[in-house]
Amino acid sequence: MPSSSTADPPRRGGLGRLLFSVVAVITVIVASAFSIGSASGGTDVRTNLTLIAPAAAGGGWDSFQRELQQAMRVNGLVNNVQVVNIPGAGGTIGLGQLSTLEEPNNLMVGGTGHIATHAARGAGPQLSDVTPIARAVEEYNLVVVPADSPYQSMDELIEAWRADPPHVGWTGGGSFDQLVMADLAGQAGIDVEETTYINSDGGGEAIQALLNGTAQATAGGFADMYPQVQGGRLRALGVVAPGRLTGVEDIPTLREQGYDVTLTNWRGLFAPPGISTEDRADLEALVTEALQTPEWADAVERNYWNLVPLTGPELETFIDDEVQRIQRLTEEIR
Repeated sequence: MPSSSTADPPRRGGLGRLLFSVVAVITVIVASAFSIGSASGGTDVRTNLTLIAPAAAGGGWDSFQRELQQAMRVNGLVNNVQVVNIPGAGGTIGLGQLSTLEEPNNLMVGGTGHIATHAARGAGPQLSDVTPIARAVEEYNLVVVPADSPYQSMDELIEAWRADPPHVGWTGGGSFDQLVMADLAGQAGIDVEETTYINSDGGGEAIQALLNGTAQATAGGFADMYPQVQGGRLRALGVVAPGRLTGVEDIPTLREQGYDVTLTNWRGLFAPPGISTEDRADLEALVTEALQTPEWADAVERNYWNLVPLTGPELETFIDDEVQRIQRLTEEIR
């Protein structure tokens, strides 16, 4: 289903100074409302379900929803399940759109990225505006540079970045990627305020920014970046994880290279606000079934995710804790 996409222009400075286009935002919201209305031919979650990816096609949120769509289709969990992309503003356009809906058969993927975006901007839609249904997976970021980059190691990248922060440009597919970059800057003694950061709308756009020379490095989602490493287009310098990942043990962690950055990007599913207790229970049951399918197990392995299911009051407590944790991190690096 087609949707328009706008990317924020290159900028310097802290996490909070992002540029917005009012006309573009209105255009995307109107187009997205039409798309969601077209996809939802009924309100029963087992009859018609719209999976909202609050980013452009090709990124982590989009991939998550398409993997979930496939698991639901193959196992006949929903008669008609479609994915709708609502890109823009670090996922907050999609989040804002979800907060205006009433039909329970809409599920948006969200998580750390939305919390980081709200913490950075201090305003706008937030996860407390919608209904949490389930946490599903967490994934790790991968620091990469173009394959023809002069930087052969993390230390070489850090050395050049430290020497001239404005000219070693970074990109990322959302505020979480930017938060990882900023945490790395702090660990390396680099002033993040002097760094040029190009905000891309999703992992696909971040990859293009690297390949066309607009940016020199990114700390993007592993599932987005690693296929490009395998294909010889990007070079991996380090994984942002507590330890080396199974199956890719040749990629060292940032921690073992002297940079103690281990932020985790978790992803969950959210429904519109105000849905009934019965509808929420139906959605929790549907998502739980989908996460237990062989197809989802394959997706977890293929995308190097870590399965971390959580629902109910424990999920709400977890989200509250995450909001406080990321807010503290944001304040520390401003």
